[in-house]
Amino acid sequence: MADLITDPAELIDVIRDASRADRYAIDTEFHRERTYYPQVALIQLAWEREVVLIDPLALDLHPLSELLDGPGLCVFHAGLQDLEVLDLATGTVPTRMYDTQIAAGFLGISSGSLASLLDTFMQVTVQKGDRLTDWLQRPLTADQLRYAAGDVDNLLELTDILNERLAAQGRIAWAEEESELQRLKHRNRRPPEDAVQRIKEARSLKGKAARVARAVAEWRERRAAALDLPVRQVLPDLAVVAVAQRAPTSVSELESLRGLDRRHTRNGAAEEILTAVQAGLRAPADAPPPARQPELPRELRPVVTLVTSWIGQLARDNKLDPSLLATRADVESILRQERSGRLTTGWRAELVGMPIQQLVDGEAALAFDEGRLVLEARNHTSIAIQRN
Repeated sequence: MADLITDPAELIDVIRDASRADRYAIDTEFHRERTYYPQVALIQLAWEREVVLIDPLALDLHPLSELLDGPGLCVFHAGLQDLEVLDLATGTVPTRMYDTQIAAGFLGISSGSLASLLDTFMQVTVQKGDRLTDWLQRPLTADQLRYAAGDVDNLLELTDILNERLAAQGRIAWAEEESELQRLKHRNRRPPEDAVQRIKEARSLKGKAARVARAVAEWRERRAAALDLPVRQVLPDLAVVAVAQRAPTSVSELESLRGLDRRHTRNGAAEEILTAVQAGLRAPADAPPPARQPELPRELRPVVTLVTSWIGQLARDNKLDPSLLATRADVESILRQERSGRLTTGWRAELVGMPIQQLVDGEAALAFDEGRLVLEARNHTSIAIQRN
């Protein structure tokens, strides 16, 4: 069973040893049901033949930044949320990373779990864990520690196996590029002024109601972050919409609205909500709505469905996860001729972007051949249709 590190001096030794390795694997256990930010409960770290578990409830994790900022390659499985956790806990993210879930996608495995990948490629059966386990409890049980260690114990060897398969298909660079794109994604970046977009019931509001909803949702987001509480504990979505529709001017009127009660208005919150309401009412009537993508030209709309079907065929032919290859949003982006889309650079441009452009330009055509959609050079010969 892996050691649980609870002593600061031991942590420094671990960081020093792991920093000497060319690569290391990390996983995190965290909860966010009761907080605005993820609450880290355990860090799992493996390098060479070592596996340790780091207790964030007993230690300051900032020294880990030395490892993350170093030259070693950090290996994750489905690491997007781990990046957020590490960023919050240490103030940084790895300088280099590799994600085994992404790598598996380039072998045609869609959203493969770590357990399924270990079983498929290494014939390793991972101990089943309780997804509702409380990682913040102390002491952690022996079963919890064994399960946690299993998340990183075989990750570096799995990376070697995946890379061997990817190398045979010339796709290692693809997996590395996609892992880097994930590393660079914005983390902990939820602009408060955009918070209203996450409230489904507010999307149909117009005029003053829409402006009040925007202001109250922004206030809610900032207060939730300041108190480290889930936004719905600060004010439920239904309450935001009710406030926007009624625009109350007094505490008593506010507390009479559907979805609110005293717990949402205490400790000065009521006055702050009323202030946000007034700010929304004073907002310029011509305040621009959140930016939306321009609609596709009418003549190109049928192309989206056609191209999406071809991409599905291309993914099957090349044993790729279709979502890695291109999404519907990617297709619409290139049809709008946006230069910043995913299909305009890198391996996607060559495999997908340029063929789509050839199709739109009339240089290529899609055909149905032996049960498959294929893209082929167009001969510009039309089939005559007899009309009665």
